[in-house]
Amino acid sequence: MKKNNEKPSILFIENGPIQVSGSVQISGQYGEKHTEEAIYLCRCGESKNKPYCDGSHKANGFKG
Repeated sequence: MKKNNEKPSILFIENGPIQVSGSVQISGQYGEKHTEEAIYLCRCGESKNKPYCDGSHKANGFKG
């Protein structure tokens, strides 16, 4: 995967997740590192794939 050197930007999507885009490095619980171009983080608290958004906010009526 081609690495994006763009600085990260954070966008709170109305009634949805937090979008983090740019060059984002994620460290896992066992020290593994992943570089992503964009991630979506849960804000509603009901994702089955936390901290990532799985679309649960659409079904639970999250407003924020």
